[in-house]
Amino acid sequence: VQLQASGGGLVQAGGSLRLSCAASGSIFSINAMGWYRQTPGKQRELVAITSSRSTDYAASVKGRFTISRDNAKNTKYLQMNSLKPEDTAVYYCNARLTLPDLTVRHYWGQGTLVTVSS
Repeated sequence: VQLQASGGGLVQAGGSLRLSCAASGSIFSINAMGWYRQTPGKQRELVAITSSRSTDYAASVKGRFTISRDNAKNTKYLQMNSLKPEDTAVYYCNARLTLPDLTVRHYWGQGTLVTVSS
């Protein structure tokens, strides 16, 4: 099982980026998927997370970031609008998956750097 993250880059303040997170391999179901971000010297923080029951956003991104999904591709997208310099961070995709043997495991994708210039 792998999580493939993509979509980071450099953008000016006020601009937009879309991150993708695709789960591949032997998966029974995706229980939850989301993004965390981390800057040097700080703890990794939750940005947004979605499950079949709900979608939640950090207060700092609410109204600017939106999660969408393509269930057929086991992929979630994080649309980031009105980006601010303080959104600059390495973003990590995270998923809680149920495997075919019904065990539940957490997976991390590789980090993708988002840089917002002022």
